[in-house]
Amino acid sequence: MQEELLFSTHPMLSMIDDGIVGIPVLAHKLMQIQGMMISRCLPEIERKINEKMENSVLELSKLPTLMDSAGEALMALMDIIGSAKESLLRILVQGDFSEYSEDQVMHCTARLAEMLSEFSDNLQGQPLKATTTEFLMDEIKILDECKCVGLPNFIPRSAFLAILSQHVDGIHTKPVEFIKKIWDYIEVVLSPVIIKQSENFPQIQSSVKRAARNLMSKMKEQSVNRVTEIVEMEKLTDYTCNPDYMKSWTEKTALQQNFITAVLDDFNKPEYFSLDGFGNVEISHLRIYHAHLLQQAFDMKMRITSYWTIVLQRIVDNLALYLQFSVKNLVNSQFQKEIVAEMVDPKAGGGIQRMLEESPSVASKREKLKNSIKLLKESKDIVATIVDQNSGYGGR
Repeated sequence: MQEELLFSTHPMLSMIDDGIVGIPVLAHKLMQIQGMMISRCLPEIERKINEKMENSVLELSKLPTLMDSAGEALMALMDIIGSAKESLLRILVQGDFSEYSEDQVMHCTARLAEMLSEFSDNLQGQPLKATTTEFLMDEIKILDECKCVGLPNFIPRSAFLAILSQHVDGIHTKPVEFIKKIWDYIEVVLSPVIIKQSENFPQIQSSVKRAARNLMSKMKEQSVNRVTEIVEMEKLTDYTCNPDYMKSWTEKTALQQNFITAVLDDFNKPEYFSLDGFGNVEISHLRIYHAHLLQQAFDMKMRITSYWTIVLQRIVDNLALYLQFSVKNLVNSQFQKEIVAEMVDPKAGGGIQRMLEESPSVASKREKLKNSIKLLKESKDIVATIVDQNSGYGGR
């Protein structure tokens, strides 16, 4: 009996004389107390064992399934790409940054909007630059070079396009720099997403990251070419359907006759003339030119000034539309194509085949989890046995 074992082995209880009356009763009482104490502790121990075992089983289930064929590896790769695409769609297109709520760099739609707004303010905030500091001299030089046999009161279209081209050349680097900056930022966003989605396959992460870099390089090159075309198109045709152009030009040319009079006919020969949008402009250097040339130069100055606002707004609008289009194209089409092409290309290292080879770190983790689950199951069985053995004492 357990009572006899207790009294024969316990250092203090073994000293009690077996003939003393009540020893069996005392022994039974002690065993009952011991059983009650064990019955109170064991459920908590069993709960903790179950909790640890559930966590280990869950962690083991999250590890990548061991694959036996290239087909299984390809399916796993498509799952990775699908998860990454969904994440990128939320971040880059939908503006859902719940996945990275604490990292403002990953709040992409907000950051892209800020970058576009900054570019727009910078581009449109700069004054129209002339190649000379003297008022109307750029226009006069262009008109002189573009003159032809014809009526004197017509402005040659070639003259307008020539001066327009000069102004476009002056800002053509800014849109290109902007689109490069955009793709540099998107590359920063793309990297943590693909690393996170492929974390269970560390053996292919180098290939996936290389594919992402190649993709960003291609998208940047395509975008630079497209933005260059957008800017260059402005040099070829002077057109707008925006009614603000005619409104602005009409307002600016209203002072044309007063300006010509101040230059050629005012006996006081003023040095400056006040023009809305230009301030006080120097006019003394213009008195050597004929009235019809001054009229043409003034008219072209007002036309180019009114039209230039339209050009800058159109460049910003086109870049905004192209940016949205290219980002969606990246997520919906180009991303999957580039990753798959990299992974199935034997020359790139055969990423699909490497997926069949479990990395040492994952294999070690899998073995540790299996051993842990085995030990926890054995511990659970032992605790259950002890509970059964002491249930009689705990219930009395």
